[in-house]
Amino acid sequence: MGKKILIVDDEPNIVISLEFLMRKEGFEVAVAGDGEEALAKVASFAPDLVLLDVMMPKKSGFEVCEALRADPDKSELKIVMLTAKGRDTEVAKGLAIGANAYVTKPFSTKDLVARVKTMLEGA
Repeated sequence: MGKKILIVDDEPNIVISLEFLMRKEGFEVAVAGDGEEALAKVASFAPDLVLLDVMMPKKSGFEVCEALRADPDKSELKIVMLTAKGRDTEVAKGLAIGANAYVTKPFSTKDLVARVKTMLEGA
């Protein structure tokens, strides 16, 4: 079975393009539109990697990342934070709370797919 990716973003256009892209690469995909839904989907879908937007309703990507990292059962889960906020302080915060990578929008879909594949090959 292919690797599983959870896409967490509140912008439908981004979700649609990422979902299409990841399915095309052979990944099994689930989607969540806010932070609370993301945590529920991680529990039910058990993804190998989460593409996590930072600015979302209910819980931010930072809060979701912190919650996942606090759970010993989720320690192997790969987290890629996606955000329009690319300032050094945001990048440092994302990596400090446990994200495996930090990608700023707009991003190259080709580069993102390559990064996801690289991260999952080590898993």
